[in-house]
Amino acid sequence: MGPVSNEWNYLFDMDGVLVREEHLIPGADTLIAELREQGTPFMVLTNNSIYTPRDLRARLLNTGLDIPEEAIWTSALATAQFLQTQRPGGSAYVVGESGLTTALHNVGYVMTERNPDYVVLGETRTYSFEAITRAIRLVRNGARFIATNPDETGPSAEGPLPATGAVAALIEKATGRRPYFVGKPNPLMMRSALRRIGAHSENTIMVGDRMDTDVLSGLEAGLQTLLVLSGISDRDTAEQFPYRPTRVIESVRELVGNTQNPFADQD
Repeated sequence: MGPVSNEWNYLFDMDGVLVREEHLIPGADTLIAELREQGTPFMVLTNNSIYTPRDLRARLLNTGLDIPEEAIWTSALATAQFLQTQRPGGSAYVVGESGLTTALHNVGYVMTERNPDYVVLGETRTYSFEAITRAIRLVRNGARFIATNPDETGPSAEGPLPATGAVAALIEKATGRRPYFVGKPNPLMMRSALRRIGAHSENTIMVGDRMDTDVLSGLEAGLQTLLVLSGISDRDTAEQFPYRPTRVIESVRELVGNTQNPFADQD
């Protein structure tokens, strides 16, 4: 028998779990509809800080997934919440897109290039050498260095793209300052998502496709973990890590009809 709970809550990674390169993963729409019908609390998480929850809702609707805006939690939102608790009403120089700037504006942060409290680095498709240079100078002058997520690369149809972690490494190399990464695998991202849905770790499941981010952060936040094989990891990958998910499934389709009993058929 696997772990037992009367009422499970769910945190889902987005890419590789519910969608893959703008296409629905079969069964994901049925699963989300089932959770909404049952009134089961869930959040969809993404380390990508480019889009606002409203943008992501629209993108997901295009794939056939109907997910409410308030059920989407991004590393940009987690970063804004973290900075609000650390230094309310502070200032930041931001290298990133509207997902990040909107989240920071919404918690009362001021964007500035003059003596900001923080340099905040997020995902962007158009990293400018000028912006990176300015970030380096500000960090060297004492601004605290925050990055939304440590992913070194992101997926695209043509192949991998450099992501926040890769650019953070460039700034770190030039300044000698390590950033604080808010997104997965930092369990902070999980805990902030749990608080958002009023859930406790002991009856929440993290469903992800990566051992090094999703499963690791779920484990460190005290959640049960489900690894799906519809994204980055395969069974061999899972065996290479010194920790294991609670369960491995082919895809979220296996959860349909079993959302309140996801470990029932385990020995």
